[in-house]
Amino acid sequence: MAVAKSRKSRSRRNMKRNAHSALTASALSIDAATGETHRRHHVSPEGYYKGRQVIEKKAIVEEDNDEE
Repeated sequence: MAVAKSRKSRSRRNMKRNAHSALTASALSIDAATGETHRRHHVSPEGYYKGRQVIEKKAIVEEDNDEE
């Protein structure tokens, strides 16, 4: 049976473990209906997925403070 000649340091051990952990840029798509850019397989900021609106965006209601 093979036996290691000397112990591997934490630094060398972790260097090998971290070799594949580099971050990559996420893939982006352009929505056919709105033309906006979004991450693939995710709902766009306007609520569209695969050209259909799946989430209704809430309208912001501004109250008039002039009435007293």
